[in-house]
Formats: sequence, C-alpha cells, structure tokens
Amino acid sequence: MLRWILRAALVLSVAVFALADDVVTVKSPDGRIEVRLLDGPPPLDDTRLPQLTYQVDYNGKPLILGSYLGFEIANQLRLGHKLGLVKTYPGVYDETFTLPGEKTKSVHYNEVVAEYLQNGSLGRLMSVEVRAFNDGVAFRYVIPPSPPLLEMPIDSEMTEFHFARDGEAFPLMLSNFQTAYKDQYTRRTLSTIPEDGLVGLPLLVEQPGIGWVAVTEADLDDYAGLYLARTDRTTMHARLSPRVDGSQLAVRNKTPVVTPWRVLLIADRPEKLLESDIVTSLNLPSKIADPSWIRPGKIARAASPAALRSTIDFAASAGLEYVLAASIDQDIAAYARQKNVGLWLSADWRIVESEMDQSFPQLATLGVRGVRVEGWTREDQDAVVLLHKIAAKAAEHKLMLAIGGGYKPDGLQRVYPNVLTVEAALTADSAKVGAAANPQHEVLLAFTRLLAGPLDYGLGGFENVMPTEFEPRASRPMTLGTRAHQLALYVVLESPLQAVNGDPQSYAGQRDFDFVKAVPTAWDTTRAVSGEAGEYIAVARSHGNEWYLGAITNWTAREFDVPLN
Repeated sequence: MLRWILRAALVLSVAVFALADDVVTVKSPDGRIEVRLLDGPPPLDDTRLPQLTYQVDYNGKPLILGSYLGFEIANQLRLGHKLGLVKTYPGVYDETFTLPGEKTKSVHYNEVVAEYLQNGSLGRLMSVEVRAFNDGVAFRYVIPPSPPLLEMPIDSEMTEFHFARDGEAFPLMLSNFQTAYKDQYTRRTLSTIPEDGLVGLPLLVEQPGIGWVAVTEADLDDYAGLYLARTDRTTMHARLSPRVDGSQLAVRNKTPVVTPWRVLLIADRPEKLLESDIVTSLNLPSKIADPSWIRPGKIARAASPAALRSTIDFAASAGLEYVLAASIDQDIAAYARQKNVGLWLSADWRIVESEMDQSFPQLATLGVRGVRVEGWTREDQDAVVLLHKIAAKAAEHKLMLAIGGGYKPDGLQRVYPNVLTVEAALTADSAKVGAAANPQHEVLLAFTRLLAGPLDYGLGGFENVMPTEFEPRASRPMTLGTRAHQLALYVVLESPLQAVNGDPQSYAGQRDFDFVKAVPTAWDTTRAVSGEAGEYIAVARSHGNEWYLGAITNWTAREFDVPLN
C-alpha cells in the first residue's frame, strides 16, 4: 500500500512545493493552479472549528476557499480535526497510457502527500494525496492501519467545495440515490441550488472573472459514489450513496482505506474542460494484458427477436460492427458470424449478477462479443464492488461491456478497457415517452455528463421533427431537432461504442447515412474549439490523419467562426 508514497524517478522542484507553518502547497506544472492544505480554522472564517482544510487558487485568484476535509466515523471521534503534520512526500510525474482504439494519453502533474497524526493520544493517521495538473486538481484520503483505527465504518465525508464566488451552475437535481442519473441538467446560479437537494456529478460551476470548475470523482472502487448538497450560499458538501443493508453507513471497510479521487477540472472556458484526461489518468493501469480483442464500433439494436436476422443483414450491408439482441442462440450466432457481424447480449444487471459465472463462458463459446448490462440504478459500495466484479469476469472471457443506466464514469475504462461505455444520463431512448431528449438537453450533456467519460446516448435518429410535430411513440420514435444535429452528435458525444439508433427502414435511400457509416467511434485527439455553456459547442476530434468537426446548438440558431488550425 505504499504506491501513493514511493515511486520511481522522483524529481523534486522547490518552485512547485512549499511547507511553512504546517501549510502544504503544491502548484500545477504551468504554475497557474495552486493548492494549499491547512490545519486550523479556515482562513477568513474563525467561526468554524479547527479542521484540516484545503484551498485552490487559479491565476493568482481564489477559486476554492477554505473547505473542510475529513470523515464522520460511526461511534468515534471525527477524523479531520486536531491533526498535526508529520511529513510530506512531494514529486513530479509524467504518465502515459493506452485506451481501446490505440488512443495514447499522457499527463503531467505535480504531487504532494501530506501525512497527519490526530491528537497524539489517539494515534490515528491520515494522509491526503494532492495532484495538481495544468487543467485541474485531484485529492484523496489514505487511512493506514493503526491500533486505534483498524476499521473504517464511515457515516459520511466532511469534504467540502466552498466556491469563492456565486456564479452560473448546471446541477443535475436527483430525487434519490437510485435514479441512474435519468433527469435533465438545470441552469441556475450556485446560490439558488435547493439547499440539501441531491446533486449528481459532474457539477459545472462558473467563477465569474476567474474561470470554470467541474466537480466529479475518479477511481471509485470498494467505496460509495459521491454526490453533493448545498449547505450554505456557495458551499457544496459531500454526500455518499448509503449502503442498502440497513446499516445507516455509507462505507464499511477495514484499513488501509484509499478513497476515490475528488476531482476539480479547471479551465478559462467551459468547453475546454472536454479536453481533460484527468479522470482516466487517476485510475490504476489496465488489468487486461492483451486488449487486442477489444474493438470500438457502432451497434444497431434489434427491435424484437423476430427482427434480429434482418437487423444483422442491415448491419452487414452498412458495415456496422455489432448488433444488440435480447436473446442469442447457436443458429443466430452462426448467422451473425457468416455476415461478419458481432453480437451483443442485452441482460438485466440482476440476471448478470446471479448467472455470470455460468453464462459468460457460454456466451464466449457462442462468439458473443459483449454484454449490455441493463437497468443499473445503484452507486452504493456493494454496487460499485459488483461492477468491478462483472468487468473482471467479462474480461476473463473476452467480453466487452456497456452499462445501461449506471452511474457516472470514473475512469474504469483504464482499469478494464472492456468497459466501453455507460449511460448514466437521460438518453435518446426517452423519446418513446416524452420530449426531454432534445437539442437543449444534448448541449448541456456536452458541458456536464460528458466530462466524466464516455456517454452511451443513442445517436443517429433520422425521424427528425420540430417540437410542433413531435409525438412520443414506441415504434420508430421521433427525434427532436435537425438531421445535421444528429450527425454532429457522433463527434460531440464521445463513446467507443456508438448506437445507430434509428429503425433500419429510416435509413433506406438516405445519403446522410453515409456519414453515420464512416464516422469513427475511437478518437486520438480532442479539441473543443468554440462554445458557450448550455448554448452551443463545436468539437474537433482526430482519428489517424483525419479530423472530424461537430457543432451543435440548443434551440437558438446561430453562426460562429471555427478556427481550423
């Protein structure tokens, strides 16, 4: 468990680290972001209890004011106050990693690990690991075993995000912890987010005159998912998804405990947050030694068992890699192989949980390429452990995964590259029952949900109508907005597994379908070239030597210049 302290080739720099009067400081490689850990009352607010806090400055201006760190532990003194700094471990690092589609990513960051001892007589240790990137900040807690602290029954985290200024915010307001994020993002000022309302991540917030911040998390493993609630005018407080075993706890672990990373993506402009690789980089290296069998691509869904063969024919003629089916037998598997089309099976998560030990080997024998795990609505500790278990078992049998429903991505695709995509959003499928999936919603997704990772949205609907013509219907559902908007979504909303969402009949004789057939689903480089939060965005992505440019707007028509350099 020393991986957070000892690493090869440490290169220390006095310009980016500082230690004075128990204040620990680390700066980003370009010096624009500065993070400080302080032990005592938050500066400028001596009404609050002495507690370990952190601050973040951006371009020399306060971005995050003194915000509490620590834990409420069941039947024990909270862990976070009456601390004394023991030692620090600073370092400078470069990391490179590869994702499906041969996408190579590299990150550079400065890091400091600050080790604290709580009230000598208690003898409880806690470390805070902080990484400062040029495009954001991440921190996490490390609780080593000590005689007073062998178990960590966590009631809640005391982690706060005290924004320096009120500004525009785009929260996803959820009714409870089991909604699969299927609601619309709203637009309001930070101070008007309903107090104690449950906010799903990522949360995008403007700091006027300073920049933009998106809060999310990374490397969620054997821990509860993070949500937020507003506790005063501009402070958001951590809420952990509670366990469902009736224990009233959020997390039940033995030490050592290494928490997920709490992530702040930071940029001058909101669209530039899309370019960040921080969330993925904060995860452990891949556990799949040879990922050559993992192939991104496009997938069509068979509308019914009776339509499965014709959907396979459609995919074969269009050059689509995959078809999603509700059931698969040997005859269908042989037919798909003959047509050079890969099959994916759709299955409820409860069935996957109970039957994967038996069914995954059978699916692999049939030549099935992946499983779409449907109906996922939980983010408690046990659910997170289960998702990792499913990913590992699927990898063992060379099965790819997509998560229907689910919780926001946390970079798991680096650990298990076979996990290609996650919904965790209100998606195009909702057009069967209402008009919530529309251009306004899709623009907001680009500035919010997409910041966490791949988004399985459901693209390529060719039954395009305006609001006055729209009516929800289960068969051949209509798609709000223009045909060009639907095509651009293939570039704007990234996912290594992209749906071809329309009925095959909708594409017959349509020249626009040539773009759907040709557009890649794995990208080498992403550049957000223009945008305004909640209004419009233009994204350029490269695949090999080719660049694709996608631009979408809400319901307001507009013209803008896009630099092509």
